[in-house]
Amino acid sequence: MENPKVQEILEKQLLTVAKAVEEKLDEEIAAIDRLDDDDLEALRERRLQQMKKMAEKRNRWISLGHGDYSEIQAEKDFFSVVKASDRVVCHFYRENWPCKVMDKHMSILAKKHIETRFVKIHAEKSPFLAERLKIVVLPTLALIKNAKVDDYVVGFDELGGTDEFSTEELEERLAKAQVIFLEGESSVKSGAETRSVRQSMNPDSSDSE
Repeated sequence: MENPKVQEILEKQLLTVAKAVEEKLDEEIAAIDRLDDDDLEALRERRLQQMKKMAEKRNRWISLGHGDYSEIQAEKDFFSVVKASDRVVCHFYRENWPCKVMDKHMSILAKKHIETRFVKIHAEKSPFLAERLKIVVLPTLALIKNAKVDDYVVGFDELGGTDEFSTEELEERLAKAQVIFLEGESSVKSGAETRSVRQSMNPDSSDSE
């Protein structure tokens, strides 16, 4: 049986929190009540302008290839891609299982984070870039901001050291590097983000497990 004093303290804390929330709501309601028609019209206009700017941004991002995970076919094209977008995540890969795992996660995040361009380039067919950016371990993600490589995710060491990491873990790492946004200018969240790729790529596995 719970200690009556502990229960009393908890109840007081809950009442305090509830009162604070109620007071905050009262303040917001009062602020709205004080607005006249001109104020409301100004707020509405400001909101419309914000929505318009966001729509223009999204259209520009889509026109640049954001929203899809695509491959850069030639080394020379790498520079035009990173100059065109403020934020780029580039996967240096070769044909092996770890890179296929990374591909799956990148595909999910490309659709979810339209504010960032997600691309891949074959490291062994891009010797100049690989040497210049010191790409040794594959997969390696180059995290590029304002046309400059700002950070790297090398292999799976920062993702638990296993190929069974979740898309969410990679997403958090990219957000930490500020190459994606976790809220605000990102697109709709995917429900598949927390499943490991090994599970989703394994034909014997099922969602019900």
